[in-house]
Amino acid sequence: MVEGLHRVVVTGLGAVTPIGNTVFDYWKGLSTAQNGVQPITLFDSTHHSCHFAAEVKEFDITSILELKDSKRWDRFCQFGVVAARQAVNDAHLIINESNASRIGIAIGSGVGGLLMMETQVQVLNERGPERVSPFCVPMMIPNMVTGLAAITLGAKGPSISTSTACAAGSNAIGDAFRLLQLGKADVMICGGAESAITPLALAGFASAKALSLRNDNPSAASRPFDAERNGFVIGEGAGMLVLETFEHAKNRDANIMAEIVGYGTTCDAYHITSPAPEGIGGAKAIKLALNDGQLLAEEVDYINAHGTSTIINDRNETAAIKSALGRHAYEIPVSSTKSMTGHLLGGSGGIEAVACILAIKHNLVPPTINYESQDPDCDLDYVPNQARELKLNIALSNSFGFGGHNVCLAFRQMA
Repeated sequence: MVEGLHRVVVTGLGAVTPIGNTVFDYWKGLSTAQNGVQPITLFDSTHHSCHFAAEVKEFDITSILELKDSKRWDRFCQFGVVAARQAVNDAHLIINESNASRIGIAIGSGVGGLLMMETQVQVLNERGPERVSPFCVPMMIPNMVTGLAAITLGAKGPSISTSTACAAGSNAIGDAFRLLQLGKADVMICGGAESAITPLALAGFASAKALSLRNDNPSAASRPFDAERNGFVIGEGAGMLVLETFEHAKNRDANIMAEIVGYGTTCDAYHITSPAPEGIGGAKAIKLALNDGQLLAEEVDYINAHGTSTIINDRNETAAIKSALGRHAYEIPVSSTKSMTGHLLGGSGGIEAVACILAIKHNLVPPTINYESQDPDCDLDYVPNQARELKLNIALSNSFGFGGHNVCLAFRQMA
């Protein structure tokens, strides 16, 4: 621990995911290898090349918001606020006027209110400019999930939003960690939220050759690190953490789940979508996270990989892990929970941080499902198809995004 910096701990979790809309159900899904990929129901995908996704199912926001108000919120905001409320409740955190200015929000989203934008463009084209909703712009911008979470919870401290593509959720958690270390807040509610299963997003990712088109067997489509992988499966949802300074958590006798000890973030400065060769930027982010937490490579027990199920990402991430950890990379489990949840884009870092913390808590490594055939370029232990009991002290969470963004977060068992 660097002198003068506060220790930061995790005291609450929230999750809305394709395999469960609470932390309990999400962990049950991860630990029992549930598959959240199904045919698309949110819209008619008949004319698309891809007909499946990892949708959030049976979601109900009316527990915290009246139906008439919820209809004004884009779906990504709904997910984010519900997950944030779950995390606050899990932390038994009471927010009032006496502490509100020391409690902040940091939430990442890769694309923001894409559904709102698409529906209002349709209104503009079919019914004219005067019929466009006054909520169009507020609900379209990515920072609105942070704003609505702050309004709903009454948090008046630092309020930030990150939009670093698929690294957005992890960047938000890392930035929140930094603010707490520096004493700029006592509590930060942070994570990622996304809802991009829309006609435009599906068409755009398919056009970029990023999606799996395994329409004959959707449940087998998300298969990170497998030799037969052919693209990612788009997902949606949100994952949130309550982070606190150790002193604040201790003073209020909070239940401490884990400690966040390291944050590394870099940019490839290489290509708009492809990672730098051999995962150079990702490796640097991992090393920075280890250095930040004063950790040795040999102390890492588990890595929750970015693991998107694309040819390039999985190969480059494997190279990045080997570059950062050396021979130790071959001695630890590396799994991708995207095999079960699909890829939540900016929301992925949130739910995967939750997965890391729960893995540490339960000493159980979630599997990579659909793993059947080894790719010679992906030669690590990917925990195929079944969760594994293992004593965990240090876990890393990787997130990489379009634009060359790389993030690694390091979590530690609380002694």
